[in-house]
Amino acid sequence: MTSTPHSSSLARRLGLRDAVVIGLASMIGAGAFVSLGAAQDLAGVLAPLAVLLAAGVALCNATSTAQLAAQHPTSGGTYHFGREQLGPWWGFLAGWCFVIGKIASCAAMALVIAAYLVPVSWHRPVAALIVAVLTAVNLVGITRTAALARVLVTIAITALTLTAVRLLIGVAGVRGEPGGQGEPGVPGEPGAPGEPGGQGSPSGGLAAPDTHAAGEGSGILGALWDGGLPALLGGDGGPLTVLATLQAAAIMFFAFAGYARVATLGEEVTEPRRTIPRAILAALGIVAALYLALSLVLVIVSGTTGQPGDAGWGPAPFRAALESVGAGGVWLLIVSIGAVAAASGALLALVAGISRTMLAMARNRDLPPVLAHVSPRFSVPQRAEIAAGAGVLLLVLLASDVLVAVAASSFGVLLYYAIANLSALTQQNRWRLYPRPMQILGLLGCLALVIMLPGSTIAAGLLLIGAGVLYRLAVAGVRGARASA
Repeated sequence: MTSTPHSSSLARRLGLRDAVVIGLASMIGAGAFVSLGAAQDLAGVLAPLAVLLAAGVALCNATSTAQLAAQHPTSGGTYHFGREQLGPWWGFLAGWCFVIGKIASCAAMALVIAAYLVPVSWHRPVAALIVAVLTAVNLVGITRTAALARVLVTIAITALTLTAVRLLIGVAGVRGEPGGQGEPGVPGEPGAPGEPGGQGSPSGGLAAPDTHAAGEGSGILGALWDGGLPALLGGDGGPLTVLATLQAAAIMFFAFAGYARVATLGEEVTEPRRTIPRAILAALGIVAALYLALSLVLVIVSGTTGQPGDAGWGPAPFRAALESVGAGGVWLLIVSIGAVAAASGALLALVAGISRTMLAMARNRDLPPVLAHVSPRFSVPQRAEIAAGAGVLLLVLLASDVLVAVAASSFGVLLYYAIANLSALTQQNRWRLYPRPMQILGLLGCLALVIMLPGSTIAAGLLLIGAGVLYRLAVAGVRGARASA
């Protein structure tokens, strides 16, 4: 189909700095203010290892994405890469998984913002309002999105740095007090704070692996449904530690997934073959270092104060950590401002990323073609933006839990990257920027982390994927009937 530049082309207005900032804004909110606490609830003192495992899988995925984007500098990310390298069905599966995963991400971000601003009874209406406002910001142009993202990510990093420093000062104060450290448990034993399985269930989220889950309560199916393979196969000692750490890495991967946002900007960055690979790797490296440092801080706080106990860190781990060292008032305000800024930046970038994938899918008739329209005034796919915002709004109003939304996002995004790695494996040598073993490791890593997620998450994700497949089959049937008529 031939389109005029005004109806379907995007303007190339983003440089390397803008692309890096958009990638940072897509990652930092989720990692710092949601996933890090959940990872420690699951893996205890091994949470930093879970961060490194997630970062390693993300690095492999990033190199595949960068390599593919260099050959295919267009909007749509792995949806487009999969179509070009593997075929239309693979591209559709990648795009659909991306849309599912990122809508869950956006819903989680909106609910986190509301959690820091208003009482529980107002969470959903305020989150819905936030989605509407930030979608409107995206509608007026990607350059404004990049400018606002730069401000928000600066605020978030500053708040996190100040919070980490205050936590370390608070830990030193607790250790200096007679009896201040308390008796959190015997390190190295399951059930002790800071050990895998020792912090119970994160508040309102995933269940930490239970060393006896497969033999008690609802039995094998219940353990698999609620806690996944770590709950089903884990036992005291080594198996539990390994599986719990892998599940924590699967949850942490949600926090690294924002670099895919950069790959969807193929039609909007200057010199895409040079800019996109550099921006992806730069953003990922900065965030990996930040997450590792923050995870270590949480481990130190937990080991010193014995917190958070059986309730887990919950959806606001650094606020809970500040309270555990006696830091309130202005420090809670600082971390709340940082959380709101980080989550807002992530939501701002992610809604735009979903719309670019929807734009690419609509161009190929995998979604209604009406979504392929690009505004001649702002050079953005406004109809796709509105559709993406509506999807996020619906999930905000229906979702039951922030951390369950995180797991759902990890499911969709990990499968999306599995297809990216498979696509990169098929590229010709002249387009190869990185060795094939990195793509193989990325593919295997994605699949390994997916199967570590709770059974309920996997079942719901497969149901949504199946619904998308049925829709595409129905559309193909209608086209075939029209062609033969």
